[in-house]
Amino acid sequence: MEVPRGTLVRSRVVSDLAVTFESVLDEALTGYLVLEPQDALLLDGETRAVLTIEDGVPTLAYDPASDADGEAALTDLASPGPYRVEVYELDAAALAEAHDAPEAAELRVPPALPVERLAGDERLAARTREAAPDDRADAAAADPVEAFLADGETIDRIREEARAEARERAAEWGLDDQLVDGEGDGEVGAPGQPTDAPGATPEEEPFGPGDAVPPEQRDGDD
Repeated sequence: MEVPRGTLVRSRVVSDLAVTFESVLDEALTGYLVLEPQDALLLDGETRAVLTIEDGVPTLAYDPASDADGEAALTDLASPGPYRVEVYELDAAALAEAHDAPEAAELRVPPALPVERLAGDERLAARTREAAPDDRADAAAADPVEAFLADGETIDRIREEARAEARERAAEWGLDDQLVDGEGDGEVGAPGQPTDAPGATPEEEPFGPGDAVPPEQRDGDD
């Protein structure tokens, strides 16, 4: 992946990448960052990731040294810091060519992921996610529960698997007649269902084994 050379805006060593991510977001920068973690700074390592930025929002990530791309490039880059950061501005049209290239799909990262993975700043991650354009397919909410609930096909499959398992267990335990299938109602009377579930009519047993006998029923003289 090649990105045209931009204009260097600033170069510095930072201990917290949240400062860099917030500044490019506030500036609505279009260009790219070159990030070198501490192993490159202190131990002559080769990790050196490029992160493209469009209107302040991260878009593509890749590591020219290891050929890692997308989320893998961010994983290679993650470290406690410090980082050397170079910030470049680039013409929007030139950057668009890189973003539209066929190989760009493998390099694309969710807008807030670099902030979450490299800076650990949830407030800034939320701001970045909100700033992402609506047409970013990867701009979906990062909440895994929300994403799961939005996947109706997966939920339906899990429900059907649960019903099948309940039927199988009911057959094994001889409880077929207590298993009722109903759309959206689940399984009533399935193994593990409380005996006082709706529809159940357990018999009352005022006195069980070991209970005291009422005085009026005791043998003997009073």
